[in-house]
Amino acid sequence: MDKSVVVLDLIADGHPGSFEMLIEKYGNLVWSIGKKFLYNQSDLEDGVQEVMIAIWKSADKFDQNKASEITFISMIARRRFIDYLRKITKHKSEDSLDDENKHIHLYKESLLNEETDLSLVKSAIEELDTHDQELLNLSVYQGYSHSEISDILNIPLGTVKTRIRRNLMKLKDAFATNKRKSKVIQLQNG
Repeated sequence: MDKSVVVLDLIADGHPGSFEMLIEKYGNLVWSIGKKFLYNQSDLEDGVQEVMIAIWKSADKFDQNKASEITFISMIARRRFIDYLRKITKHKSEDSLDDENKHIHLYKESLLNEETDLSLVKSAIEELDTHDQELLNLSVYQGYSHSEISDILNIPLGTVKTRIRRNLMKLKDAFATNKRKSKVIQLQNG
């Protein structure tokens, strides 16, 4: 299938076979995101089904001017897997919840720590151009290897490696600068 085909537009237009195209083009992506949230194979399979249906239902909301197709799909998948994790955890028995609660507590604690610096990271990322933001999204948030990113974006592997490394260094510097500025402001407002 042509990588430039926007599957979400085909779905929104009611194109025959578009759901199969969605699965072919993005099934592995959704599966890999799900594996980060769900460890039980049965839960993972059910979660992937729910996510694919959610993507199908949200296809008409996709706007290429706001995000790439892969970013849009990834965001829906991540949100739906978090919702699914909450739903299945809520329905477990009290005995099995102890272990699950420890995992969820650590996960929530991790999210809170991330939220503390989220605005600083967000402003540093927004300083990058959209192509570099997409590269980092695929690498850092979605866990694709450099060679997979090269295939997805159809750019040379060396270019992928160089741009990711360069942009991670830029983010590190920008984050450190923004964090220092934030501490100075906190001290002044003290």
